[in-house]
Amino acid sequence: MSMIGEYLRVTAAELDRAVQAPDWALDFVEEVQDAEEESEPAPAEARHFSTYKTWDLLRFLLARADFPVNIIHGEEPFAEDEDWGYGPPRYLRSEQVRLAAHMLRATPYDQLINSVDPADLIKAEVYPLGWDEQGSLEWGRHWYDGLTQFFEAAAAADDAVLVWLD
Repeated sequence: MSMIGEYLRVTAAELDRAVQAPDWALDFVEEVQDAEEESEPAPAEARHFSTYKTWDLLRFLLARADFPVNIIHGEEPFAEDEDWGYGPPRYLRSEQVRLAAHMLRATPYDQLINSVDPADLIKAEVYPLGWDEQGSLEWGRHWYDGLTQFFEAAAAADDAVLVWLD
């Protein structure tokens, strides 16, 4: 079983409802995931986005860059008694989404991996391991670019974002 980083864009009204009714939120997540599974929208058009197994690599890289928003685990707790796969979900308010979008765009992936030695990832036990393979750091580029597009679209729409590991 894999650990996958998951995101869902929500309006202010949907966020309020999710916080008040976490069961509704999980049903809503599954509904959006099912709808988008068939259409496979681009990250800028999607309501749901996944960083696949790169979530921990991205966490490691963003922490090294002193990223000001925790986009990997979320900032605000809700549904603390729920388990959406690997613990409860969290969320980012729209102002946090805007800051994250700005910082993602201002921080190119090449800057994040500059001077990173794969041995650092191995020592830090960054999931999913296997960092000693040639070009392993490049694996996260596609997901980082998609995450940047997803956050930029969410920020433009003034959306909040639900965040969880599944």
